[in-house]
Amino acid sequence: MQEECSVCHLRYTREPGYFLGAMYISYGLGLPVVALFAFLIWAATGWWITKDVIWAVVLFLPLAPAITFLSRVLWIYLDQKFDPARR
Repeated sequence: MQEECSVCHLRYTREPGYFLGAMYISYGLGLPVVALFAFLIWAATGWWITKDVIWAVVLFLPLAPAITFLSRVLWIYLDQKFDPARR
């Protein structure tokens, strides 16, 4: 990840643990996707819920990096909305 924005020079990492809040956003974004995958698999196959959820997680894994990136971006926007960094 870049140290700072090349346009506005905003430092992305202020202190250790800065992106802890992004984990909550990532969870909030990822859980509905996994649930949707599990429901679609269940509707198509009629398997037990355990097998559906396992396959839903496997199908979700390629999306995990994109969800992580999006959650970090959303966390930065949220942080800047409530506590803007001063240059």
